[in-house]
Amino acid sequence: MQRTIRYDRRHDRLIFGEMERAYRDAGFAFHTSELASIKATDFRAVLTSCLADNEQVYVVEGDYDEFDDEYSPPGPVSFVQREGKLLVRVEVVTKAHEDDDEGSPEPLYRSALRPYLTRRRATLQNVEMVGSQVTSPWVWDFDIECSLRQRTLKDLHEIGHGAKALLDAFASGHLTRETTMDLLRARQADVLVGQPEGPWLDVKSSHYDLDSTQGKISLAQSVSRFANAEYGGIVVVGMKGKKVPGGEVIHSVHPVPVDGRTLRRYQSALEHHLCPPPDLLDIEHYETNGKGIVFLHVPPQPEELKPFLVHGAVVDGQVEGAFISIVRRRGEGSIPITASAIHSTLAAGRALLRRGQIPDQAGE
Repeated sequence: MQRTIRYDRRHDRLIFGEMERAYRDAGFAFHTSELASIKATDFRAVLTSCLADNEQVYVVEGDYDEFDDEYSPPGPVSFVQREGKLLVRVEVVTKAHEDDDEGSPEPLYRSALRPYLTRRRATLQNVEMVGSQVTSPWVWDFDIECSLRQRTLKDLHEIGHGAKALLDAFASGHLTRETTMDLLRARQADVLVGQPEGPWLDVKSSHYDLDSTQGKISLAQSVSRFANAEYGGIVVVGMKGKKVPGGEVIHSVHPVPVDGRTLRRYQSALEHHLCPPPDLLDIEHYETNGKGIVFLHVPPQPEELKPFLVHGAVVDGQVEGAFISIVRRRGEGSIPITASAIHSTLAAGRALLRRGQIPDQAGE
């Protein structure tokens, strides 16, 4: 069977299809648009015959014709040949140093990447801080070994980019509400697979039933849990969770149907069943071929707006439209705010009004 790429030793060039790449000052370089045509197994065989150990093959993500070996930085994901293995190298710029007072960040990076890489039949082989900068930021290289069977260089490059997105999110030390939103907005929801749900993150595999009052109340309660919590949170619709010892983790991406009415229906349900409207609530989505991910971001709310009330409740499976429910997030579950807590809040407010000036509405 003819290989998808071969090495011309005489002219020191790589040939694939009708294209060829000569060895440049910085080594071989490809454009992202060329990677899908090259089998990973063929590429590994070629590299062992034309590159020394630890030499890189760069991937240009901008205009290849304007790429300059000396002045143009290649993309952050490249390929490395080492001892007959083809590795994906990911370059990440962080403020973390290997000799930080709190310890090297390497264990955190490895822990963050493990679920993502395991799901993609890949392992992290090496982590190394490179360069000689005296002050931050510092550059780290992550070398990933992927299963090559039935994969192209494009598949490996995408695995590298997903790893970079997750590492960038963890560059501050841990995954946060803000970095999770960055991943979702960048259409990198799959990077979250293997990460735990928790006090500010909740996933749901299917849409709330917005054709029923019960479904609308359920949506309002999900948002109010985070609105009443200290740190806010994110509700992601289109991902499955899985119970594990000690909690629940994100198990898989499960896209849901999305159309031009989806976000408006979510917004309308909250307008009718959640009071007051949370400050700066974002309802966003991304869609491909009619399916996608919906995510609702609830920033931390001013204390004076709390508690957020849900108009309606579900009691023993029955909708009670005249009820008011109040819930908040605690850890990975939710608990109702107690009657005594509600009474204390109302009593404090009434006492404050009694001591202060109550506007004369007739005179306004």
